[in-house]
This record gives sequence, structure tokens and C-alpha cells, in this order.
Amino acid sequence: MKADWEDKKPTFAVVDVRELTGNFLPMILRKAQQVNLHNGMCVIQSFEPKPLYSALQDLGFEHVTEKVSDREYRVYFYRTEIKAITYETGADMPFKPTAIVNYKVIDDILAGTVVDFWEQIWGNEKSAIDLKTKLLLSMSNAIGASRFRQATRELIKAYSLGVTVEELDELFSLFAWNQGIGHFSSEIGPSTVFGVYRHIKKREKEGLDKRVILDEIMEKFGDRNPDVNPLYRKRIKCCEQFPEQQT
Repeated sequence: MKADWEDKKPTFAVVDVRELTGNFLPMILRKAQQVNLHNGMCVIQSFEPKPLYSALQDLGFEHVTEKVSDREYRVYFYRTEIKAITYETGADMPFKPTAIVNYKVIDDILAGTVVDFWEQIWGNEKSAIDLKTKLLLSMSNAIGASRFRQATRELIKAYSLGVTVEELDELFSLFAWNQGIGHFSSEIGPSTVFGVYRHIKKREKEGLDKRVILDEIMEKFGDRNPDVNPLYRKRIKCCEQFPEQQT
């Protein structure tokens, strides 16, 4: 059934991200927040950008998707209401799935396949496991595999959705038990995920508001931290100073 606003599509501002390989989601969200009520925007991508659907729905947008070809999708977003976004609702949850862009570098169709898998795992609205628990399970699995980059991101997302320090205390006790004291001491303790846990515990003890703590965490352990960002980053300066060490 055709939406009653679809006749307005030609008037929508167009954002073409097909050639972008960095994290373009913050840019799209900024543009979306500037769209007035009963106006819209069109996003062009080389695969169906399903993660955008829930992100913009949380801002008050409906959407219609048109598949122009296997490598061109046009999604028209129309704003039906102005919504306030919060960490607690998940609307402003840190770390959207930007790593999908890595697959786009390889092949657009592969990126679309990964998006479909992501949607089945994380975008399932009828999931029997709540999102916070899923994130803690994913974090635990990542720590078990020494994928501390992923574990850090999952911890921050879970904290934004309400995980408590008491829950984290028990989790990290389990990590010491299951991974062993030696592994915990040499690998988990110095990791970014343990750094986030320590920061949360210290700042909550000092009485800081959770939103302030989240802002601090994102400043120190957000995408600007090369040990947390899942996208390709240029080699650090020290390697450029010692080219003989490069392979």
C-alpha cells in the first residue's frame, strides 16, 4: 500500500553514501535530526541499509525502500513526529554496526548479505532474549576469544541500556574464573574492556550521572580510539617513523 506522503519524494534532500567507506552513520543521523516535521530525506546506498531503519524510526521517521538495481537502493525517510532520543531506549545507543562498511569495500552484495545476518541476530523485534542480555552474552563470548575490541563495544552498549556495576562485578569475576588467573592478569586486565569497566565503577562511586559517564567513555574509548574502532585506520605515526619495521 502506497504511503500518503510518497508523492513528496521528489522534494526530499538526497544523501548518496555509495562511495563513502568511513563511518557515515553519524552524518546521516545529524542530517535526519535537522529534517522538519512532514518533510523527508532520501539515502542512496549500494546495499539495503537496514540498520538505518530502526535508527531513524527512533527519530520519528517512516520509510519506503526502492531497489533500483542489485547495487543501488534508495530509501525515502519521511518524518511523521519529532522524537527525543535517549540511550535508555536504544535510539541513541553507542556504536551502530559500522563494521558492515568493511564488507562493502570487498563487494556490495556481500555487504547486503552481512546486513541480512545482522538484522536476524540484532534487529529481530520478536527476540526471546532482551537486547541488554544479548550484548552481555556477546561481550562474554568476545572476551573468551580475546576479541577485546568487540567486547569493549558490547560492554559500552550494554551499559547504555542499563547494565549495573553489580552485574559487571559478577561478570568480571566469572571471567577470572573461566579464563584463569594468568590469562586474566596478562590479557584481560590491560585490555580496553577492563578499562571501561574500571572507569564506570570509579565514576559511579564518585556519584556522577550515568549520561556524563557515557560521554566520558565515548570520548576515551569511542571510535577515535584505534583499539576500539572496527574500521580501517592509517598506520600510527611511530610506524611511519620506522619504515624498516613495516612489511
